[in-house]
Formats: sequence, C-alpha cells, structure tokens
Amino acid sequence: MKKSTISLFAALVLAPTAMAQDLQPRMGEPLDGLSAAQYQRFADGLVEFNTLLGVADGLGPIFNDNSCGTCHAFPASGGAGTKVVTRFGVAATATTPFDDLAALGGSLKQEQAIDDELLETVPAIADVVINRVTPSTFGIGLLESIDDADILALAAAPLDPNVSGVVRMTQPLEGGPMRASKMGWKGGVSTVLTFSADASLNEMGLTNRLVGSENAPNGNAALLAAWDSVADPEDFPDPVTGLERIDRQTDFQKLSAAPPQTPKSGMAGESVFEAIGCAACHVNSAYVTGPNAEPNLSGRSIKPYSDFLLHDMGTLGDGISDGLATEREMMTRTLWGMSQRETFLHDGRISGLPFDQLIDQTVQQHDGEAAFSRTNYNALSAGDQMALSNFLLSLGRAEGDYDNNNRIDEFDWFFLEPLVTGPDTNNVSPDDTGAVVDIDQDGDVDLADLALFQRAYTH
Repeated sequence: MKKSTISLFAALVLAPTAMAQDLQPRMGEPLDGLSAAQYQRFADGLVEFNTLLGVADGLGPIFNDNSCGTCHAFPASGGAGTKVVTRFGVAATATTPFDDLAALGGSLKQEQAIDDELLETVPAIADVVINRVTPSTFGIGLLESIDDADILALAAAPLDPNVSGVVRMTQPLEGGPMRASKMGWKGGVSTVLTFSADASLNEMGLTNRLVGSENAPNGNAALLAAWDSVADPEDFPDPVTGLERIDRQTDFQKLSAAPPQTPKSGMAGESVFEAIGCAACHVNSAYVTGPNAEPNLSGRSIKPYSDFLLHDMGTLGDGISDGLATEREMMTRTLWGMSQRETFLHDGRISGLPFDQLIDQTVQQHDGEAAFSRTNYNALSAGDQMALSNFLLSLGRAEGDYDNNNRIDEFDWFFLEPLVTGPDTNNVSPDDTGAVVDIDQDGDVDLADLALFQRAYTH
C-alpha cells in the first residue's frame, strides 16, 4: 500500500462519528442485530446448508445435487446459481389441461442418481421441456414476513392499468393458514420451512417430517424399492438440539440479510424505472414486515422490488402449469441482489454479457402484461437506458465495492482512494462513481467514509 494510503488509514482514528453509521450487510451475511443465540443458529444452519450428503445420509436415489450450497452459491452460500434443472410435461389443448406426467416422474427431472440404472430421462411423450435456474434465497425470511394483506391490496388495486396480477395462496407444509406465496418461479411456496422441506426432497432426495415419500425414477416404484436403502423419513432430529436438517437449513436462510442497495438513497435511473412502467410489477415502494416469531424479522422496511403476483407474461411464460399458475403466468421476480446474478430469466437464457447488455436483452424478452414496458424502454434515449442499468446495478452492491464482487479489498481501495476529496466538497452525487464509497451519503468522500470503508474491508 502506498504512503498516501497508509496516511489516510492512520487518520481514521480522527473520525469516531462514522462509527454510528451502520454498514449494510453484504450478500450472504446474517441480519443485523441478531442475538448470540440467533447468530449461532445462523452459523449452524450455514454449515448444514453446505454439508454434502451421501447415500447413507439418505441422498437420492435420484437427486439434482448433494447439498443446498452446491446450487445456491453465488456470490455466497444462499445465493443464486447457474445450475439448470429440467421441467417437462404435455402441453394443454383445447380439450385437455396441461399434464405434468407425474406418473412418469414429472414435472421435475432429477439429473443425478446413486446408480446409472436409476437415471431419469424426459419421456418421449413430453412436448414441453424447459430449463430452470437456481434463484437466490437471501432475505427470504423477510419475504415470508411481508403481510399477506399488502400483497392482496396490490392485486385488488393494480399500480398500472396494463397489469392485472393474481395472488397465489398456498398451504404451508408445516400447517397453519393459507398464505400468499412469495417464493418460487410460479409462486407455490409461502414459508421458508416449506421451501427447505420441498427442496430437500426434490433436489436431494431427502425425505423429512413434512415430505415423507420418495420420488421414484421416472415413476418406477420397483426401481425405487430396490435402491432406497435408508428408512423414511431420512431426516431426523439432532439428539442434542432436537432440530432436523430442514430446521437448520431454514435457520440459515431465514436469518440471512436482505441484499444491500448502494447508494441507499437511490439513483436517477429509478425515475426511469418508474416512468416506463417497470414499477407496475417490480414495485419500488417499501414493505414493512409484519409480526414474526423471530423478532429481528418484524417491523423491517424492505424493498425487494416485486409485487409477488402472478402475471400473464405471454411468450415469456414457461409453458408449465403449476397449481393456480397457468402456462403463461410467472410470479414477479424480486430484483434485490440482481447486480450479483450471472444469468437472467427463469431459464438462464441471458448470460455472459456486460451488465447493461444483460438488462437490455432481458427487457427485450418481456411480453404479455410487460410488453408495454418493453415498448417504453425501447423508446428511451441511450443515456436513459444506461441510467436504468446503473440503477439496477446498485441492487445488491455493497458499500465500498467498486468492482462489484461482494468483497471489499485492495482492488476497491486502489480505485476509490483518488475519489477522497475531504469534507464539505459536495462533489459526489448518487450517480457518480464515488457514490459507492460515500457511505454516509453527505455528498463527499472524507475520513468518515474511510472509517466505514475500513470496517467494510475488515468485517
């Protein structure tokens, strides 16, 4: 580190007031304010999330991977992934509904097996075959805590005459009242525990107290009986804590922080986002979470940028019917954390491009109720399109993270140090490069911001 950098870091002791400013947790970190006991549950859950299962643990006989963390991995455990799974079925006709071919192992094809004899294939009769990519689980405990009344209100009074969303109410596997679904590409999941239990079975073949029946390879019960050597349920309580694997997985996911947004105050591109109609579905007003058994999840103001409603997406629909969700309907995806995604859309068809091009190509695929927003986007100037992209890039970006890789390190400091101009200069707007390190958002980068940067660097 060069001399000027050392001097600046040495001067951080002169900025004690900055310590009152809280940094936003980075993606993969726990909620702030957890008790010691809650943090231990988060940490234990993280270990469980990344534990590799073997056949003796109940893995399989058919499965997609051997741990939660192998799929939910980017930019940290619990995040999105590039792993693709296959869904299939027979398309609806004028006289017959969509057939998920459940008797033949549908509609999810498990990609792996404990023996090649068990490997699933897509049945020849299937004429709908689509890919699905792994979504992020960051902040889903907060999503679960959104009051259902807020979602129902958005359905009853759409924010734009071009959209008409539908609430998908589902029964949690653990029981209790019907809840508005806020997870899943088609909705269908309303609680974190339901998500953990369902994924344990369908992604790892691990039966548990909530889902107790194995998936048979392409529906072949004889093959299942011959190869399923571990008694159901394969998940069982820890003799010390009484918690099962699905409970520990739930603890980690439920107590994970919401993705950050930097700068927190927003950027000029958010007004473009509103003007072209994106906010009609990806609502940019905050929710305040309702009561929760975990007190840290209650009364939180969050902006996931979703109405959590099913919308007719036209050609962007996936062709799969799932409960209330028709072939053309998809639930509005949250946008928080999108700066850290490597693939876009439900099937990951958009990838491998600079971020502004990822956004452009994703918008071009929007159809159905979102077609008007695509038309409005295409009428924008190049400058407004870039402003929109820059705003979306702020969703998931950590404070001080110049290169946007969810780490604060020497590389970030190398580029950000020249932006240090001292107090009261008022030369940093939310749309400037320096906004990522103007952590206290007072319009300049000074010792107070450097003190916070150092905390981000070391925590």
